Amino acid sequence: MSASYDPKLAAALGPAALQAAVDAALAQITDAGDLEALKAARLAHASDRSPLALANREIGTLPPAAKADAGKRVGEARRAVNDALARRQAELEAERDAHVLAEERVDVTLPWPHTPRGARHPLTSLMERIADLFVAMGYEVADGPEVETEWANFDALNMGPDHPARSMQDTFFVDPPEAGLVLRTHTSPVQARTLLERKPPVYVVCPGRVFRTDELDATHTPVFHQVEGLVVDEGITMAHLKGTLDHFAAAMFGAGVVTRLRPSYFPFTEPSAELDLLCFVCRGASVGDASRPCRTCSSEGWIEWGGCGMVNPRVLIACGIDPERYSGFAFGVGVERALMFRHGAKDMRDMVEGDVRFSLPFGLEV
Repeated sequence: MSASYDPKLAAALGPAALQAAVDAALAQITDAGDLEALKAARLAHASDRSPLALANREIGTLPPAAKADAGKRVGEARRAVNDALARRQAELEAERDAHVLAEERVDVTLPWPHTPRGARHPLTSLMERIADLFVAMGYEVADGPEVETEWANFDALNMGPDHPARSMQDTFFVDPPEAGLVLRTHTSPVQARTLLERKPPVYVVCPGRVFRTDELDATHTPVFHQVEGLVVDEGITMAHLKGTLDHFAAAMFGAGVVTRLRPSYFPFTEPSAELDLLCFVCRGASVGDASRPCRTCSSEGWIEWGGCGMVNPRVLIACGIDPERYSGFAFGVGVERALMFRHGAKDMRDMVEGDVRFSLPFGLEV
């Protein structure tokens, strides 16, 4: 033993002192009732200032011959404490998890006490609103099949097999090709079916689904909705058409919104017109005024809405109606386009993807 070695400095390394430190640590660890109490025990008996850590530092004061034995005793004591801490940690965590599971347990067999608030699809609500508007004007609601004959979809509407307008429609044909069946490309076949089934006077409106081979993007969809209006009676003129459309526009977009007719071409109407809507945002005030630009109409004052015209006499003849006695008008507008105008919807894909977050803001309409 070195002459400079003082046994008093190494008293913490004695077997009795080490055992007392271990016993005190194990007692506090065993008594720890939760993770917070165990944390306190760890700080008291396994931290850098714990009795065993201080004893480990005393090893440096021993002569070389005594260091190995003392280091072994201290190592065993610290290992016993750390093992006890680990076991108690696992036990307390298991008790905590079991308590949480018991407290937060949900009986999935119990009846749900609340019914989530639903919403009708805005396209359905808007089509019914439009139908109600025309019923109030004395119209009837007509319907037709979505799988339509080529004759009703094309031929009866003055689009024969070689008519160039027939190629303008991107059509879904139903197999086999010789069956002569298509998914209707517009609601106009209802014109032919209605005129074949009813005698004038005829005042009908037809909201329905139509199909075209378009790609789905922000402004196009292969399945969309139209509203077709048809009037056939004695003395019907373009003035009646214009007045009806102005009333329709005002009911949809607010008082003062009117329509404009631009000459166009459709095989089943003559004369035909593109139907424009006075911009419901700027009311035409942005035209020619660079200080008041309008993004809705691009400062043009008008927005394209649909098509219309006087029923072509050839359509009347095909349906067995005397064009010398009767005349009529027809119009068609896209429901998705009207929904985008009324409610500021930006992407047509939102209307068909079935996300309840799109339909809920529209609420329930009566």
